[in-house]
Amino acid sequence: MKARLEGMGDFRVVVVRNSVLAGALACMMAGQPVLTLAQQEAPQQQTIPDGPKPQTIPDAPSPQGLGVGPVTPGAGTTPDSNGDTSAPASQDGAVPTKLPTTAAQKQDDGPPPEVATGGQGPDAFTLRVQTNFVEVPFTVKDSKQRLVPGLTWRDVRVYENNLRQQLALFTVDPFPLSVALVIDQSMTYDNMTKVNNSLAALQGAFTPYDEVSVFTYNNGPKMQTDFTGAQSARLMAVLDRSKAPGREPLYYDTTGPLGQNININGGQDSHTDPNTNATHGTSILGIQNVPRDVHTLNDAILAAATALSKTKTGRRRIVYVISDGKEYGSTAKFSQVVKYLNTNKIAVYGTLVGDSSLPVIGFLDRMHLPLTMRDNILPAYASATGGNFDGEFRQKGIETSFAKIAEEVRTQYTVGYYTHQPFIDGKYRTLEVKVLRPNLTVLAKKGYYPTAGDSRPAGIVSVK
Repeated sequence: MKARLEGMGDFRVVVVRNSVLAGALACMMAGQPVLTLAQQEAPQQQTIPDGPKPQTIPDAPSPQGLGVGPVTPGAGTTPDSNGDTSAPASQDGAVPTKLPTTAAQKQDDGPPPEVATGGQGPDAFTLRVQTNFVEVPFTVKDSKQRLVPGLTWRDVRVYENNLRQQLALFTVDPFPLSVALVIDQSMTYDNMTKVNNSLAALQGAFTPYDEVSVFTYNNGPKMQTDFTGAQSARLMAVLDRSKAPGREPLYYDTTGPLGQNININGGQDSHTDPNTNATHGTSILGIQNVPRDVHTLNDAILAAATALSKTKTGRRRIVYVISDGKEYGSTAKFSQVVKYLNTNKIAVYGTLVGDSSLPVIGFLDRMHLPLTMRDNILPAYASATGGNFDGEFRQKGIETSFAKIAEEVRTQYTVGYYTHQPFIDGKYRTLEVKVLRPNLTVLAKKGYYPTAGDSRPAGIVSVK
């Protein structure tokens, strides 16, 4: 019986060992760790219960009002993710190449700069500033027609369209002159002789910084020379060439045979023979018309103003007329010439010679009757453009007037302001300059016409 049990015991061991191998193989196929026989036969240990769990400590309160949002990795690294749109998510652990753009940084950058197109080169590095600046030169005289110095900007008031303007510039510095000299060759021979003898003193009225062009007119204007140096030998040679004998005084005879008109085919079909017409026809009342001389002063001033409009800015533009002031036969009208002068900032000055320079006769010559010749139009030009004239009857007075007019132009006051009107509208704007001192006369232009040239860049500053 004992041997039998021992045999059965051996069999039991063999069976147990076979079952252990089968379980190990099953665990390997299921992916579980294999336990050894000693581990399987070891008694299980009892689980010791854990102690009480520690209490959770709350976090500190987060700062308020900083306005800093979560940082998105990779934001700001592409043009599409500069803060306007979210950037694509980066890989885990990736370090962004740029710091995120905040609202404060975008505000410090300001508006985007102007991007220059290709091919501009140095022109891309220039600054241009648009301006609506109005410049007004004026002269102040006392009751004895003497220049008044020593005024300050506090003494001056400027009105545009009856509205006071805030001054942005006040200066008494002289400007270089661009002078278009207009010499009348249609005067009588006695007045022309005085002018010819006084032209030698004209060059001394200017400085080396000035430039002068010369125009003459008789039946029409003619340029003798373009702008040249005021102290050059060319100017003196041109002035000598501009001397003319003048015209004979008009003699009108109605008593001789040539003083009467010859009518052909009397009655209603009669007409005047043009070959024997000495009086240019008769009026509707049968009174013979007095022939008129041609004095194209309007055309001459317009030709001089056209040349002045092409001169550089920063110079005082002057039309200087030496004439008796008569006007007849011009193509250009007075109003048209004045508009062109005020548009291009040109003032008319002059030396008035002949009978119109005398006080009484000169006053009567300024009165213009409709459909008649203007005996003296020069004061009207000076008043409309802010200029002046000097009437002289003798040769010595004519020579002195050249220096007097040049001094008046050179010692002008100049004020400037920025207009608030729509600048390029082409409408006439009235100007009025007042001085807060009694018994003074202000000579300034009555108005101006705005142009696109006034709204050009005030200056070009190179950035290097």
